[in-house]
Amino acid sequence: MTGTPARTLLLWCPDWPVLAAEIVDGVPATGPVAVLHANRVVACSERARAEGVRRGLRKREAQGRCPQLTVVEYDPGRDARAFEPVVAAVEELVAGVEVVRPGACAVAARGPSRYLGGEEAAAERIIEHVAQSCLVESQVGIADGVFAAGLAARSGRVVPPGGTPEFLAGLPVEALGRSALADLLRRLGVRSLGDFAALPAGDVLARFGFDGALAHRLAAGRDHRPLAVRQPPADLTVTAEQDEPIDRVDVAAFVARALAEQLHERLAGHGLACTRLGIEAVTEHGQELHRVWRHDGLLTAAAIADRVRWQLDGWLSGSSGRTGARPARPTAGIIRLRLIPDGVIAQAGLQAGLWGETGEERERAHRALSRVQGILGPEAVVTAVLGGGRSPADQVRLVPWGDERLPTRPGPAPLPGAPIARPGPALLSDEPIARPGPAPLPGAPITRPGRAPLSGESIASGGGRAVSAGRPADHSAGGVPPWPGRLPAPAPAVVLPSPLAATVHDAAGEAVVISARLAVSAPPARLVVGTGRPAEIVGWVGPWPVDERWWAPAEARRRARFQVCLADGTALLLAVEGGQWLVEAIYD
Repeated sequence: MTGTPARTLLLWCPDWPVLAAEIVDGVPATGPVAVLHANRVVACSERARAEGVRRGLRKREAQGRCPQLTVVEYDPGRDARAFEPVVAAVEELVAGVEVVRPGACAVAARGPSRYLGGEEAAAERIIEHVAQSCLVESQVGIADGVFAAGLAARSGRVVPPGGTPEFLAGLPVEALGRSALADLLRRLGVRSLGDFAALPAGDVLARFGFDGALAHRLAAGRDHRPLAVRQPPADLTVTAEQDEPIDRVDVAAFVARALAEQLHERLAGHGLACTRLGIEAVTEHGQELHRVWRHDGLLTAAAIADRVRWQLDGWLSGSSGRTGARPARPTAGIIRLRLIPDGVIAQAGLQAGLWGETGEERERAHRALSRVQGILGPEAVVTAVLGGGRSPADQVRLVPWGDERLPTRPGPAPLPGAPIARPGPALLSDEPIARPGPAPLPGAPITRPGRAPLSGESIASGGGRAVSAGRPADHSAGGVPPWPGRLPAPAPAVVLPSPLAATVHDAAGEAVVISARLAVSAPPARLVVGTGRPAEIVGWVGPWPVDERWWAPAEARRRARFQVCLADGTALLLAVEGGQWLVEAIYD
């Protein structure tokens, strides 16, 4: 390539990983802070540098130099998220911004220098705007090419046109950012970028390869890489300002339909469709209301209008704030309504089912359940999501209707008959509820899945015996091993929302206790639940121990579980925790 590299303005925020930790995680950047990656310091605060902490130090050496050092793990995602408002602030003044890395962004200097009164004036204006908008200190460097502008930004320097090779010549070879190459050059006696640039290009290519040849061009000030200008995200939010506060549902519905059509047209203009809609309202008294609606299909203009109308109806028809399931009514009418497409995809990005669109009945159910949510709130309609866990209660999570149905913890596929509902309010789901399999009849063996019953493990009348607990030998569907300590099949039919206190006695009337080594003091013979009448235990099996989160004393939990069969045919799941017997679930 020939010619002079383009004049580039680069904004650099010193110690950005440290600032990002303060912005996102609240770690004070004014104190001694070090950001570590692979047990080495990659960034540190000014206070830490004053104590002798430097990049490249190991964690123990850095803490030895500064005992009060606050250590933060390196998180590139955190750095990028925190830098986005800075880039947006720069884009408010100039166009065509390239994010070089979190903490540095570049832009062609020609445009800002022309309409902001010169290069130095443009640099001062951008620095001031970023400081006022984001409360972030920054420095700007201007030179020929992105590489030289980045080095100029370290000292806040504006290199005159054509002076980039002279500016680079006095810098050490470490400025290339290639530690292995810089170490080799120093051992060869090449200590500055000027010395490196003076070497013949052909010899550099033959000795150091393509990457060395590229570094040679940068050292000579021949950086011809064009800026990779980013495309700013489109502003898809629509807002309606009202001169008169809205306190009637019919007026709100009229405004909602017009705003929904405006949002749909704006999305269609960008080839997008909405799957998750945020509705925000501000009342005359400054009260802010917010709700997010989700949908498993594409929200049409009519669907958007319906959800906005339902939500406004729910807000404006709320309770008086005393009692009832409805949320409290706003204290004043709505003066601002905003629709935010929180989740968008390409308009052709949602593929219909193999046999066509969903039926009319399912769409009616969607509309009815969404209507209930608009009136009573999102928690009024919930669905069950299966996840991992050791007890039946841990394997089910209730999420509001329309939210993503993702398990909170990874786990195996559910065993046959695993429940997906807890007792209590009726659950509404678009999936069939698997009915648990039948519980063992009195005298039938309770087995662990995937193997024959252990010797003496049957719960025939009077023949129960404690078996040493262990991990079941089976593997659930897909070859994924089950959770260690998970109960074997069949799963209980009813999981109690709150376990019931119980007492278990042996044949002599003494309380049955479990030792630390899971030894049962005597075979269980009678069970008393709460203040009820004693029931005879005709069969039992267990214990299955669970020792969870032993590394966190505040969250540690240790218990043992039993399956018992009573004389009337009822089968229960019992647990012993802290010496207390509990009834956790009931088998069908």
